[in-house]
Amino acid sequence: MCGIIGAIGRGEDTLDTLVHGLSKLEYRGYDSAGVALTGDGERIEIRKTAGEIDDLRAALETNRPSGRAGVGHTRWSTHGPPTDENAHPHADCTGEVAVVHNGIIENYQSLRDELVTAGHTFHSDTDTEVVPHLIESALADGADPESAFRAAMERIEGSYAIAAVFAGGDAVYCAREDSPLVLGVDDGATYLASDVPAFREFTDRVIYLDDGEVARIDDDGWAVTTLASEPVEKAVHTVEWDAEETGKSGYDHYMLKEIHEQPRALRQCLRGRVDELGGTVELDELDAPPRPTAVQFVACGTSYHAALYGAQLFQDAGIPAQAFLASEYVTSPPPAGDALVVGVTQSGETADTLSALREAKGRGARTLALTNVVGSTVSRECDRVIYIRAGPEIGVAASKTFASQLAALNLFALATANGGDREALGALRDLPSEVQAVIDDSTAAEVAEHYLDAEGYFFIGRGLNYPVALEGALKLKEITYRHAEGFAAGELKHGPLALVTRNTPVIAIATGDDELARKTVGNVKEVEARNAPVIAVTDGQSDIERYADHVLPIPGTHPRTAAVLANVQLQLFAYHTAAQLGRSIDKPRNLAKSVTVE
Repeated sequence: MCGIIGAIGRGEDTLDTLVHGLSKLEYRGYDSAGVALTGDGERIEIRKTAGEIDDLRAALETNRPSGRAGVGHTRWSTHGPPTDENAHPHADCTGEVAVVHNGIIENYQSLRDELVTAGHTFHSDTDTEVVPHLIESALADGADPESAFRAAMERIEGSYAIAAVFAGGDAVYCAREDSPLVLGVDDGATYLASDVPAFREFTDRVIYLDDGEVARIDDDGWAVTTLASEPVEKAVHTVEWDAEETGKSGYDHYMLKEIHEQPRALRQCLRGRVDELGGTVELDELDAPPRPTAVQFVACGTSYHAALYGAQLFQDAGIPAQAFLASEYVTSPPPAGDALVVGVTQSGETADTLSALREAKGRGARTLALTNVVGSTVSRECDRVIYIRAGPEIGVAASKTFASQLAALNLFALATANGGDREALGALRDLPSEVQAVIDDSTAAEVAEHYLDAEGYFFIGRGLNYPVALEGALKLKEITYRHAEGFAAGELKHGPLALVTRNTPVIAIATGDDELARKTVGNVKEVEARNAPVIAVTDGQSDIERYADHVLPIPGTHPRTAAVLANVQLQLFAYHTAAQLGRSIDKPRNLAKSVTVE
């Protein structure tokens, strides 16, 4: 949640650098935005406004600040509605300190009461505003800026990534605790941000901060220390992807671009990992992992649907497996024996998933991360990591990362079960080209047009298609704001069927011609008897299209990869429904890409 950018060393381009960085971070929040710049003046220049980055740009056209160092922020609201007053940056009473923050300060109310009693004046509803006033108090007691910043960090509790600038100063200070921060290092300039895309256009050299660390960036470069001022040696990493990958490349929306990028993302995920001739999977990150007695997956949202799919793969391989919502994991039974706990998280920063993995480690379990972001918190905290290699994903509604998660989970399950399934390996080899064929031939736009006035949408599937049904419903509700629900197909008659009408299309996923497919056809007949329209996503083997009003076809393939192909059709159906309804597809209301608060 929320995006932070900081920069120094850009000279007259500092403001433009900050605004550019915010535009690259808008997927993290877009309720309000602002910047603060400092130079030789006695006060910091702050400009902020409710709304999106374009609203901030418009405000800056007539009132442009200047400064050699600065911070910026794009907000996803937690404390207080999206207003000009609640927008970041926030300042102290004197206007000498400006702060931006991502996370939640849990003890802000007691701190605020204390500060008000001491004579401080507050202007917002946010928890963040206590920070500049804490810094102001330390400065009044004689502390220098860096010491005052540290003193404030020692007082606050909760999750945070915080950056601050001081009037007349020549540095930006930042710290993190359970919320991501990364530094960007360039010749003559240094950056800090919530995520690499904010400054990737300027440098590919990055430093990932860990919890409890404080950084100072200035004209001389950067320095990282602990909260107790002890120096920390940090490695400088090179980002593998290009800045152009975070652009729209001529597509109307990031989501559509990223749907179309799925064949390439899948090739990247599979490259060098499948020995089809030998019938084995080689995951260099795992170094021949021992076969666990059981696997517990923890995840949220789209990643939870991938976890459900992964759990099914392990169960099919004879390894007991369960998927847990990360936010509920603390109430789950503890992992038994040599169980492995796997955190599935695209960003590697999802607060609920990190909390669940820490709970698992506290219970003595081995942990593994399945993530997209190299250097993310989850990749550093888990015992092992598998990267899905999807490349940067900007659209808030996950698309290519879900497909890559499913592919990576296939590799993980096959490697853990000692490979040997040549049919599955062959299907994985063909998966990128088959996804391309689905994208090229899909009629989802025409089908979506038929159901724009629907009262609700129901998605059903069985086996590996059940998680895909859940994901299809989630995608539709995320970007269309229409009611949608996903069910195991057999559960439709145990209650949800009461909601089925002529104006509630049922999207049924049926692949193959096994018992699961035949039973799904039976569920569709139940729907047909209630006069509800049916959209079948099928490879044509179950004859379900005979009972469907519309068909979204996929190629015939292995059951593992059929689910991936079906999901592509559902992504396109959701996208085109939202586009025809005129929705804000890349910035759906109330949502943000990286959920870094619990």
